[in-house]
Amino acid sequence: MYRVWNKKINVISRKDIDYIYIHHILHCLSIAKFVRFRPGTRILDAGTGGGLPGIPLALFFPEVQFLLADSIQRKIRVVSEITGSLGLENVESLCTRVETLGCSFDFVTGRGVTGPGKFFTLVKDKVKKRSFNEIPNGILYLAGGDLDIPLQEIEVSSSVIELSRFFSLPFFSTKKLIYIRKS
Repeated sequence: MYRVWNKKINVISRKDIDYIYIHHILHCLSIAKFVRFRPGTRILDAGTGGGLPGIPLALFFPEVQFLLADSIQRKIRVVSEITGSLGLENVESLCTRVETLGCSFDFVTGRGVTGPGKFFTLVKDKVKKRSFNEIPNGILYLAGGDLDIPLQEIEVSSSVIELSRFFSLPFFSTKKLIYIRKS
């Protein structure tokens, strides 16, 4: 479905579409290597773009509720079409800026939306304090490269999980999951 939609609306880099399973789907599912969400968990995928990481995670965790939000209508259209085709009843998609949402979630996910510091600023108030999962509620952000300087922008403690500890493929050698616990 991503290949078909990507020809109409560029949701994944055209040069990267041939690597969709490793560079995108498996990359998104690396979150599931870090945490097993309990049924009833509510997750906001902020700046979802083409539904990544929200759609792969929704498939993996069918008893978890996902809100996939993006401010670009054509991307939300792709998300709605893909989730509808897959029959995903645990996903809602919404064209909005996440900072305008009036509700909170157990976790907020993101992937390459912006720098980690700016992402944290946009979504920090969207995380509930009360937790019931194996780890405290927080932000789960997929990133790559050198994060030392961008993480200094965040004024709370964060954990950086090297994805190479889960996957031996060369693509994951520079990829990381940033977990920012709700304080």
